[in-house]
Amino acid sequence: MVNTNAIRGSRVGSGPMGESERGDTAPRVRISYWCAHGHETRPSFADHGEVDIPDTWDCPRCGLPAGRDRGTPPEAPRTEPYKTHLAYVKERRSDSDGAALLDEALTRMRERGVGGGART
Repeated sequence: MVNTNAIRGSRVGSGPMGESERGDTAPRVRISYWCAHGHETRPSFADHGEVDIPDTWDCPRCGLPAGRDRGTPPEAPRTEPYKTHLAYVKERRSDSDGAALLDEALTRMRERGVGGGART
């Protein structure tokens, strides 16, 4: 028996479609944005009076924020590096405070007989 599939080799939506079938496209406007590295990005927006054009846009090449003024692009956001627990402790305590706490802890351990002392 011969397989007679009428839509063989086709898929939904694969036919030629023009604007008559899709409808008219909205008028577009292209806006230039520049990042701190000088990359230009030109996204397009619908040209309606109601559409808010954003002041900044992420640069697709480097990821920095881009602005509409080529001479003064927005600054890169400042990211804080990951801090360890020790870094936070050092922010709260000075070296002399740390030394005093360590001496106090060692004294308590020695009084209990724990640690570096010889046992008899």
